[in-house]
Amino acid sequence: MAHTQALHKMLGSLKFPHASFRTGQRVLAESVYKAVSTGCCLMAQAPTGIGKTVGTLFPLLKAAPGQQLDKIFFLTAKTPGRRLALDALEVINHSAPELKLRVLELVARDKACEHLDKACNGDSCPLANGFYDRLPAARAAALESPWLNQASVREAALRHQVCPYYLSQELAHWADVVIADYNYYFDLSALLFGLGQLNQWRVAVLVDEAHNMVERARQMYSASLDQSQLKALIQTSPEPVKKALQRLDRQWNALHKVQPAAYQAYSAAPEKFIGSLNQCISTIGDHFNEHPQAVDGTLQGFYLEAIGFARIAELFDEHFIFDITRREAGGKRILSRLSLRNVVPARFIRPRLTAARSTVLFSATLNPRHYYADLLGLPVNTAWIDVESPFNHDQLDVRIVSRISTRFTHRQASLAPIVELMAEQFEARPGNYLAFFSSFDYLQQVAELMAQNHPHITLWQQARGMGESERHAFLDRFTLSSQGIGFAVLGGAFGEGIDLPGARLIGAFIATLGLPQLNPVNEQFKQRMAALFGAGYDYTYLYPGVQKVVQAAGRVIRSQSDRGVVMLIDDRFAEHKVRQLFPAWWRPETSTA
Repeated sequence: MAHTQALHKMLGSLKFPHASFRTGQRVLAESVYKAVSTGCCLMAQAPTGIGKTVGTLFPLLKAAPGQQLDKIFFLTAKTPGRRLALDALEVINHSAPELKLRVLELVARDKACEHLDKACNGDSCPLANGFYDRLPAARAAALESPWLNQASVREAALRHQVCPYYLSQELAHWADVVIADYNYYFDLSALLFGLGQLNQWRVAVLVDEAHNMVERARQMYSASLDQSQLKALIQTSPEPVKKALQRLDRQWNALHKVQPAAYQAYSAAPEKFIGSLNQCISTIGDHFNEHPQAVDGTLQGFYLEAIGFARIAELFDEHFIFDITRREAGGKRILSRLSLRNVVPARFIRPRLTAARSTVLFSATLNPRHYYADLLGLPVNTAWIDVESPFNHDQLDVRIVSRISTRFTHRQASLAPIVELMAEQFEARPGNYLAFFSSFDYLQQVAELMAQNHPHITLWQQARGMGESERHAFLDRFTLSSQGIGFAVLGGAFGEGIDLPGARLIGAFIATLGLPQLNPVNEQFKQRMAALFGAGYDYTYLYPGVQKVVQAAGRVIRSQSDRGVVMLIDDRFAEHKVRQLFPAWWRPETSTA
């Protein structure tokens, strides 16, 4: 309490950490300040390059004393977003050294845990044994510095032999700003939301790259179970766990035995199966309590997945789909995967938005508004702003190449025209380009033909399952003096959240509309979206697809001195309903030649 009171006194006189605001940044900052002052939710579509991170954090810090904010939660979809938030807060801290702003970074358990092969109890993990006895000293050591990023928390935790993951969660009570993944606030069992409710904290929430929220929220409220895991556990589990697993397996077989097709969706959750699953959960839990030192990692993994599945089943309504996917497993054996898929997460997200004093969701791509309002359950008093871009259309040459179709049925015919188009542009203006495709197979086909027909053009490719070091190596190829084309899959690691300013990237070829794959699951989503909102195709395919295209194109222009080209390769880009989803400052020209 004393720390918060002292901090609020200093925040009242906090100055903007830069000499001046960037174009659009002041408008964003003022809108955030008004939102928290009036207690409403804000959706801010703000372009790349205006400094959104500082432009949202600074006004909330300024508003904290007047609004008596206890915490600010900065939520991100990916690791680069956490780094940007840490960098921005470091700038603010350096501009006001007397501030002593406590900044905490929360990471996922698998990134913080020192003993992933052990259960989280004192009988299994040495860092859990005596945790609460050593916690006060570890917490005091960590709080000697206001900068509580992952590395500093880990150092303090290991010095006092406590778990870094759980120490970081304890430190949330003492932090002023917490930087974490979306799920720390929006998930069904979210730590930050739970602490906020329990302690009646007055919080403001920032949601970075909020165009990711729909898909991420769906994942948070979905669950699946695979029968192969159950079959393997039956072979290795002790009595009476084995009997409970066998009963569950019989119920599982009964589900898919009468199913005529390999895939089928259902409008109700399987009640008998869920009942058997709950009995199985109880039996496994009793086993763990009786044998804490003999916890099997595979059984524990299934146990946690089963609990998650059962919890989601309790929430099932018309905003969910239950489906069964069957497959042959050798001989006459049939196995299946059961999935509870959330289609519309609005009913779960809305209470989290309204629980905060203010929630600000911001991104460069939040079009169309009704899509996000419907799927995220935005409160009726939500304010919307579309921050004017600091860029003008002269900086970005957007060309729609409508003579080429990248539809699956036309893919083979598209290869040679795409290769020649890319080569012509590269010859006309040598430099660094990104080329985006709908799949690794399509990418590989174009890359092979490019290498064959134009071997003098340097190419490098995204590979399946790239690790962090491999992703860094891919990006390191884009230098101020290099020339070449990097091939990537749209919607993957290189389609958003990367910064290649100036000559590091001068153009992008986007040879796909970005539409999600046409498959039975997405077709079920389309049917449900049509029933709920009357726009099944748009909500399932068009909006998510074009959003990825605009994000990828946004990698080209990163500052007011940048100049570049984006080639949108597909005839469908010329359609009015697609063009109206483009940024307002674009002036696309269609080429049919």
